[in-house]
Amino acid sequence: MAVKSKKIAPPDRVMLQRALISVSDKRGIVGFAAGLAARGVELVSTGGTAAMLAGAGLRVTDVSAVTGFPEIMDGRVKTLHPLVHGGLLAIRDDPDHQKAMASHSIRAFDLAVIDLYPFEQTAESGAGFAEGVENIDIGGPAMIRAAAKNHAYVTVITDPDDYDLLLAALADNAGSTSLALRKQMAAKAFARTAAYDCAIGNWFAKAAGTALPDRVSITGRLLETLRYGENPHQSAGLYRTSEKRPGVVCARQLQGRQLSWNNINDTDAAFELASEFDPAKFAAIAIIKHANPCGVATGKHLLEAFNNALACDPVSAFGGIIAMNRELDGETAKAMAKLFSEVIIAPGYSAEAVEILLAKKNLRVLATGAMADPAAGGMIVRSIAGGLLMQGRDINVLDRQDLKVVTRRAPTRREMADLLFAFTVAKHVKSNAIVYAGNGATVAIGAGQMSRVDASRIAVRKAADAAAAAGLAQSAIIGSVVASDAFFPFADGLESAMAAGATAVIQPGGSMRDDEVIAAADAAGIAMVFTGMRHFRH
Repeated sequence: MAVKSKKIAPPDRVMLQRALISVSDKRGIVGFAAGLAARGVELVSTGGTAAMLAGAGLRVTDVSAVTGFPEIMDGRVKTLHPLVHGGLLAIRDDPDHQKAMASHSIRAFDLAVIDLYPFEQTAESGAGFAEGVENIDIGGPAMIRAAAKNHAYVTVITDPDDYDLLLAALADNAGSTSLALRKQMAAKAFARTAAYDCAIGNWFAKAAGTALPDRVSITGRLLETLRYGENPHQSAGLYRTSEKRPGVVCARQLQGRQLSWNNINDTDAAFELASEFDPAKFAAIAIIKHANPCGVATGKHLLEAFNNALACDPVSAFGGIIAMNRELDGETAKAMAKLFSEVIIAPGYSAEAVEILLAKKNLRVLATGAMADPAAGGMIVRSIAGGLLMQGRDINVLDRQDLKVVTRRAPTRREMADLLFAFTVAKHVKSNAIVYAGNGATVAIGAGQMSRVDASRIAVRKAADAAAAAGLAQSAIIGSVVASDAFFPFADGLESAMAAGATAVIQPGGSMRDDEVIAAADAAGIAMVFTGMRHFRH
């Protein structure tokens, strides 16, 4: 049953006279508390915080002196007391509350500066289960929520970044806080405890081996407000979650304008694709436009990979995103600088490369420091009307031993290498996806079509256009291999690829008409392998 409000109007201004301070993160707390003390604010604190403030020469009362009860059970019980929570929750203008405060010697707190035990950091460090449990804060969330609930009279601060904000507000308002500020801090406080509980709940679910718990919470912290979303009439913001995966969110921006929604989305797609390729084995370049690859290649060095990736579809590459799996060198940077690009993202840059790219003032340049692990798990979340869809990241990587040759002719060694490469790229192409490849580079890509045959036809046409623009005598598809992200439901899709000049095919298999498709391949003398693995991407 809901508790009814007494409809007591909250005051706009509240003089700050007494503060409760209890923080694990001691950054800036001494200077902040000194600023409060200079205004005559009485300081009450707990344990280590009280000792630090006293050591800095500040007059502070330990909370145990307020409650008349010592900290017990290794500090598990120290603030769970009526003299603390009564001081935070009392409605100052309610006669009944005033009477209760007088009867029980409860003094009000006007400010609560509280943070939480470092549970998230403890969990991320890989600490054992028992240590994780001990770092679950109980008193902190209770005090934060109490103060935030009673924001009509109490200001709650949960972030050291807000210390200066409060001191400035006190200076501007003769030592008082406004209702607007208290509401703002209360909203931030409730969001903080929600995120904290979310982290604990997800950690417990993982420890219990529950992949999809009955209830799930997802939280993020606003990194920046974007100019707009996919279109100018849509609002947008970039939030950071607890996932520590290298990529656009964690990258350091070396230069360029603010990233847009579309920049971020496309750069994430590009970097995830580039991360599929082991930098110890070969250099890799992925060029992305509207979240789809328009050219991907591997090579002995980045310049070779870039030139081959660009050759696939130089028209679509204009204004795209370039990602790579190695430090960008000066020679490759010179070549990239000739192409108009929105974003370049790499694990690092040579000094020469940075100097070259600095000349392109509007180019966004991002350094991640590392590549993402393509085999690392994690969940992908997508919002839909009234709900969320969650699934594990597509981390399956093919090996030659996983492939089943289903035609009379087996792929050659070169064809097999290109088939594996093409299928890896197809994993990052919107479905329906068709990828033609040769010599470790894409030569044509058909993406996002309702018909697999249409995807193949689009790829063939784009390859023909690229060949004509480059002055080549024939399309690069001739002699290439082709990958399909899902099975060919009919032989017509395969026949389209064969007619274009492909010599080998990789696909999941599993169609009711697999026999027809295999027979068509055998009749044409091409090789085909089944993966038994689909890579839809919607």
